[in-house]
Amino acid sequence: MFHPLDNLSGYEVILASGSPRRRELLEMLDVNFRVDTSHPVDEIVPDGTPAEEVPVYLSRLKASAYPLAPGEKKVVITADTVVILDGKVLGKPVDEADACRMITLMQGREQKVVTGVTVRTPDLCQTFSAESVVDFAPLAADEIAYYVAKYKPFDKAGAYGIQEWIGAAGIKGISGSFYNVMGLPVQRLYSVLKTLV
Repeated sequence: MFHPLDNLSGYEVILASGSPRRRELLEMLDVNFRVDTSHPVDEIVPDGTPAEEVPVYLSRLKASAYPLAPGEKKVVITADTVVILDGKVLGKPVDEADACRMITLMQGREQKVVTGVTVRTPDLCQTFSAESVVDFAPLAADEIAYYVAKYKPFDKAGAYGIQEWIGAAGIKGISGSFYNVMGLPVQRLYSVLKTLV
């Protein structure tokens, strides 16, 4: 039976990310993979790195930490997603107050979401990035507090998950990939995986 990623037959595909959203998105491509987060890195970005280059740099850093021996039939996928507002990266919030602060900053405005993805085998390393623009509707302070208290978006860049209540109630539109905003631009990744081996 035909499978769109038959080229990866015999290869072990590894998602080096603990994000449940990335796991869910990669599952959509009907590829067998396992999650391995046993090679963490210090996510330190050199001073002066442009905001749009931060996720690209970090995805490469994460991929380079994974040991691959020559001849091993392994494909490692790493990713990093950032939200950019006014040219600055909004990372993961440290607490409820920080999450409310971040979401408040984005009200009635557009912001960019950029994901860097690296696909690595023992023989090659490919990195790409995808960019989406998210247009927030204004939300009241109590609406923002409700979202943060109920959904606890502390593991999410920019303090929100577009697939949650805030995406339905507070986002007017998106230019670019919806899945990229969730954390993995799966169509671009699929195109890269088709060209491997």
